[in-house]
Amino acid sequence: MKIFNNTFTRIILIIISTLITLQLTGQNGKEILEKVDQNLSSKNRIIESSLTIHGRRSSRTITSRSWTEGDKKSFTEYLTPASEAGTKMLKLDGQLWIYTPSADRTIQISGHLLRQSVMGSDLSYEDMMDDRKLSDVYNVTVTGKDTLQKRDVLVLELVAKVSDIAYYKQKMWIDAERYVPLRQEMYARSGQLLKRAELTEVKRIQNRWYPSKVVYKDMLKDGKGTEFVTSSIKFDQTIPEHIFSKASLR
Repeated sequence: MKIFNNTFTRIILIIISTLITLQLTGQNGKEILEKVDQNLSSKNRIIESSLTIHGRRSSRTITSRSWTEGDKKSFTEYLTPASEAGTKMLKLDGQLWIYTPSADRTIQISGHLLRQSVMGSDLSYEDMMDDRKLSDVYNVTVTGKDTLQKRDVLVLELVAKVSDIAYYKQKMWIDAERYVPLRQEMYARSGQLLKRAELTEVKRIQNRWYPSKVVYKDMLKDGKGTEFVTSSIKFDQTIPEHIFSKASLR
C-alpha cells in the first residue's frame, strides 16, 4: 500500500508539473515579448550609469550620462575617470560619432568598426546602438519554463526577422510575473555563443519593472565580464532637441 501511495503521489506531481508547463508555454511568445518591450522601451529616457570593466589583472569603472529618444537618437557623455571625462558619443539614424577631448577630434564609427569593444568592455558599439524593440526585430517561440534567481521564468528562443541585427538568435529567460529578462544568451547564425548577460536588481520604476544591473560576458575574449549599473533612470522626459546634434559633441 505504501509503494502504491508513493507511486500515485509521483504520478500526481508529474501531471501537475505537466499542466503548469503547458499553461506557461501555451502563452503567445509575441505577447510575452511585447510585455518585455513595455518594461524596457520608452519614448525617451535619461540614464546615469557606471560601467565596470573586469580585466584579467585589474578593474576600472567609467561613469556616464545618456539621453535617448526612441531607437534613432542617443547622446552619451562620459564623466569619470579624468582620462575618459568629456568623451561623447552621438547616434543619429544608425550613424555614430565619437568626440575625444584629448585629441580634440570627432570621428565616425561605421561598418565592421561597430563590432569593436567600447572602451575595452564586453560591449560593442553595436550593442549600445540598437534600441529597437525586441518584438520588432525577432520572431519568438516559448520553449519551456525554468527557475532562475528564485523566480519562475519562461524560456524564449528569438530568431532574427531582419538582416541588420548583431545577433541572429537569442535565448532569454523571462521573469514569468514581471516580464523582464533575467538572462540572455546571444548567438551567431552559425550557432556559436557570442555573449551572455545576467540581469539582476530588478526595481519598480515609473510603473514598469527594470533590471538595474547587467553583467555582460563576451564569450570570445578573456576577462571576468563587464558590469553595467543604472544608478538613475527617468522615462518619458522632455529632452531638448539640441542634445541630439553634432554641436553637442563639442
